[in-house]
Amino acid sequence: MSVRKVYIFQPRFLVKMTILVACLSTGKGTWGHVNRLIEDEKWDSVILLTNEYGKENFNKRENTELIVINLNAGMMELETEIYNVLKSKIKGSEIGVNFISGTGKEHMALMGAVMKLGLGFRLVALTKEGVEEV
Repeated sequence: MSVRKVYIFQPRFLVKMTILVACLSTGKGTWGHVNRLIEDEKWDSVILLTNEYGKENFNKRENTELIVINLNAGMMELETEIYNVLKSKIKGSEIGVNFISGTGKEHMALMGAVMKLGLGFRLVALTKEGVEEV
């Protein structure tokens, strides 16, 4: 008779991520979600991709950097802009990514940039139980 191994995965991160990357853009209530996501997990750094309005009005934390990108740019231009920003900011192989705030175009550009950089990523969100991997 063979022995069957069973692995139990906890809902928390299996690998501790130190960098959170998220869009901070449109969507009712999404800024609150992003803010709580930052507060409720210990991130070494947080990179928020936003516009001028977001940079001026979001109450950022000490470890948070708001990067202004041209949200009116075309898809490929936006992806290149995000790629260049992340390339100079991220020193590691895996990041947490959140898509609650922003548009589909912004999310596509961010994912394209993350994949071109060869970064591993985990989708993270704030739930009733706290910050969890999706």
